[in-house]
Amino acid sequence: MLVFRHRALERMARAACSASLLGSSAQSPRYFQLGITRLKEEATTSFGFKEVKVEEKQDMVLEVFRNVAGNYDVMNDAMSGGMHRVWKDYLVYSMLRPAPGSQHLDVAGGTGDVAFRVIEAIRRAEHSAITPSPPPHVTVCDINAAMLEVGKERAAKAGILDHSLSFVEGNAEHLPFEDACMDSYTISFGLRNVTHTDAALRDAFRVLKKGGRFLCMEFSQVQTPLLRKIYDEYS
Repeated sequence: MLVFRHRALERMARAACSASLLGSSAQSPRYFQLGITRLKEEATTSFGFKEVKVEEKQDMVLEVFRNVAGNYDVMNDAMSGGMHRVWKDYLVYSMLRPAPGSQHLDVAGGTGDVAFRVIEAIRRAEHSAITPSPPPHVTVCDINAAMLEVGKERAAKAGILDHSLSFVEGNAEHLPFEDACMDSYTISFGLRNVTHTDAALRDAFRVLKKGGRFLCMEFSQVQTPLLRKIYDEYS
């Protein structure tokens, strides 16, 4: 799990941009420190455990999540033994800890799993606040309309589909939001599905206010062979 302040994210985005340029040279492929394969000379990128053409990845990601949208969280429960809920709780309640009145953006979070936790965390903070704060807002942005529909349905059932929560279809590389409009930004298990990681990081920096925070929860690498096999099956 990675947490970056606004200026640190800018440096990270610039490094990723330089990495893409290096990866397009005649040298052997290099790898971005988050585990995302940099673009190669033949313009390919990672999709799971294989390399695909850059221009094909977005449609492939859309198709995968369109097919699993209705059962996405159930599938995560089955594959992680419910651990993904523990990880998301830690991300929001221990790491993010949003303040009253926060304007938060959750990217690639179509089903609302992280966003609902952020709303709850903001409400908790408001209860203990001494001074009044402006109205908070949590925005879920996802490139997949089917995932967003699942999130809207879940929010309606939970009674939280109101002025404090919105669902927006959009690409992490070209977010449909104004500059410096968000206090915080989360992306959970989504950065690996972005075609151009450097572009997504630059746009994250663009929409965050000065002093804003970027929190990324993503899969890593396991060194023990047996555990790595189990981990790879899950991830």
